[in-house]
Amino acid sequence: MRKGPNGTYTWPVGSRPAVFIDRDGTLTEEVGYVNHPKRLRLLARSGEAIRRLNAAGVPAVVVTNQAGIARGYFTEDILHATNAELHALLRAERAHLDGLYFCPHHPTAGEPPFRMACDCRKPKPGLLLKAAADLDLDLRRSVMIGDKGSDLEVAPAVGGRSVLVLTGYGLGEWEYRRDLLPVTPDHVATDLLDAVEWALKAQAA
Repeated sequence: MRKGPNGTYTWPVGSRPAVFIDRDGTLTEEVGYVNHPKRLRLLARSGEAIRRLNAAGVPAVVVTNQAGIARGYFTEDILHATNAELHALLRAERAHLDGLYFCPHHPTAGEPPFRMACDCRKPKPGLLLKAAADLDLDLRRSVMIGDKGSDLEVAPAVGGRSVLVLTGYGLGEWEYRRDLLPVTPDHVATDLLDAVEWALKAQAA
């Protein structure tokens, strides 16, 4: 992996596109730092959105910043239990994720090894690059869905497209802060299901 002259990253291209999904505020309810698995709840139509990707054969990959670990709000064990709860909630909706990647770091908060300027904290592309290597993904044909500017910003860094959802922080970002967004989303969607439908059409075009 290396940076090209325009600041984007270059790497061997995989064979299939994916849909990358932020967790809090996009797939699940935004409740602040999730310090217990039972605080995790799927947003309405999230299960249907993931089922739609599963049916289409498009990898559904969650990429999430979890700096609560660096800040000491919860441990890695709690996050793993929360991830297990997420998989269970989706199984109950007859849906599944093809990958789940998280960044536990923060550049200025906490103590080493979690206090660090890493390559995996969005908007850096490390989580997407790791998923691409693990799952044979073509990031240039992939779509990143999220409710914050940092979710949108990671997409063009790897040559992909982005969708802003109006759940979580998304409505406020779009109505009051759109001029401050680091990049303009390729699409704005009501929720994850709407975003997934747009992504599948865009990838098929």
